[in-house]
Amino acid sequence: MEGERRRSLRLRRVGRARTVYGAPMRDRRGPSPVLLLGAGTGEATCGILYLAGFLRRAGVEAYVRLHDDEGSSKEIARSIEALVARVRPRLVGISLKWFHHVHRALALARAVKRVDPTVEIVMGGNSASSWWRELLTFDCVDHVIFGDGEVPLLALCEGDPAPPNCVSRGGVKPPLTYVQGPGNSDGIHYSHFDEVFLSQRDRHAFSGWVAPGKGCAETCLYCGGARKNQKEVFGRVDPYLRSPIGVREDHREIAPRTWQVRYDFSGASVAFLDAAWAGVDLSRHSCTWFLWGRPSNELIDALARTFFQVYVVIDVGCFSERQRLDLMRRGVLKACATDPEVDEVIAYSRRYPNVEVEVSGIAGLPYASAATLEEEERLVDAVIARGCVAGYQRLEAQPGAAVTDKAEKFGMRTEARTFSEFLDYFERRPPGDSSVPMVRFAEDALEEAVAETADRVLERAHTYRVTRRMVALTGRTRLRKAAPIQQTYTLGAWLGTHVAPPRLANEAVTVVRSRLGTELVCAPSVRAPAFPGMSQGEEARCLLATLDAFAAPTTVATAAAAVRSRLGPDVVLAAIQALADDRFLEPG
Repeated sequence: MEGERRRSLRLRRVGRARTVYGAPMRDRRGPSPVLLLGAGTGEATCGILYLAGFLRRAGVEAYVRLHDDEGSSKEIARSIEALVARVRPRLVGISLKWFHHVHRALALARAVKRVDPTVEIVMGGNSASSWWRELLTFDCVDHVIFGDGEVPLLALCEGDPAPPNCVSRGGVKPPLTYVQGPGNSDGIHYSHFDEVFLSQRDRHAFSGWVAPGKGCAETCLYCGGARKNQKEVFGRVDPYLRSPIGVREDHREIAPRTWQVRYDFSGASVAFLDAAWAGVDLSRHSCTWFLWGRPSNELIDALARTFFQVYVVIDVGCFSERQRLDLMRRGVLKACATDPEVDEVIAYSRRYPNVEVEVSGIAGLPYASAATLEEEERLVDAVIARGCVAGYQRLEAQPGAAVTDKAEKFGMRTEARTFSEFLDYFERRPPGDSSVPMVRFAEDALEEAVAETADRVLERAHTYRVTRRMVALTGRTRLRKAAPIQQTYTLGAWLGTHVAPPRLANEAVTVVRSRLGTELVCAPSVRAPAFPGMSQGEEARCLLATLDAFAAPTTVATAAAAVRSRLGPDVVLAAIQALADDRFLEPG
């Protein structure tokens, strides 16, 4: 019973409205406005934010829909109709960076064309660049930009008859003439965050990604963005660091508007980062850095002194050191940390109470054996025993990756290889299913052993990830409210005026975020279940009253007695437990 109450009070993200409100279409003149969509649910890509800022600085009225969670075709159609009615775009850009969004990208394009067939649709991103021929066979796609998108998209918006790096339906792919590098990327940075988002909910969904550099020089066999693909798609033979000037502009734009900063790039020195952070106060922000190799002690020092909280994710390729070194010798895996180096990073990071480490790897890479599987389990157990999270997943098929294109060479088989096979997989996937095509071993016995090992490891890793932050409470436990961010909006501002019903548009929505980033959205005056995913009515009042009861350090028993809720004392206690587990409440 207690578990049911806790589940009913789980901290949920805001859902979608069921009613569409909008204005009639208007005549289009000039390059504006432009609507940029991510093709996936959740935050599909931050690339459209770089594009929107670039367009805005060039005088183009650009908007983004960064986050969405529509599942069915009806929900997608309703959402697109509302967006098009509000923005009335001349052009819609759809970011198809990740291959598993291809079905959704086409569904979005079709939905736009149904609302207004005159709107031009352009797709871009890694996967769009690779699949440009196939995408342009669909009558809902007018153009594909391949490679870096800022200059080609602006040219397309301005009516250039031959925009660089852009091919239209029936056309021939031109040579890459615009390639970003260290000499021409200062003008690529975030800006206009107060103008490009169509709702506060969407802006809050931004995860804080900053790109210190672009490109990749590695040859990892499982990655569709490895060096060969970077050269073919983006024209970049080698990766490069952006100028600290542009990266500093990113931080200046997002620091007042987000609670965290995230990076995924190796090679940035501490001197580079100090220049990129100069003049920006990040002392109340969390930082997540995804990297490989052994991070230097100096980098750990810099992160620890700059951010309130630091989460370092070390990619070791795979958890078997023997297999890892073998793959590196064969030239099909980047230079990853050895097991002793992982131990060194964990030990060094422990001197900082605000630094945590996760070790991440892929199960089922080629050349696995019974011995390497045993090594995997040992290292995962050792990582967990040291108080660190183990990130663990099976090998997935990525278009353009060596292990996908040449699976037989590695004694493996892939569930998808061609555009039509990937599209068919995702078209058949039911709503809510987040699976992707996998690469598996051709030898049944080895595949079975890998699968069994992965199941055991995934269960242990998941259990530790879930339980490591659970707080044991008694009536005498003293807690205090520890949510660093609490803001109130109208429902119209939170969901967007194109989503919120007019009769509810002025109702208050309180958004609270814990220091771990968990988000609680409460609309106490809105009757449930008007908006799935948002706490409403008495449940919302109970959660907010519980938080207020701990404004000063207070025992659980005292706070529970002070909260008056029609839901009853047991539900109040369940709310206290849930808020403590997600660090809205902390020992005080």
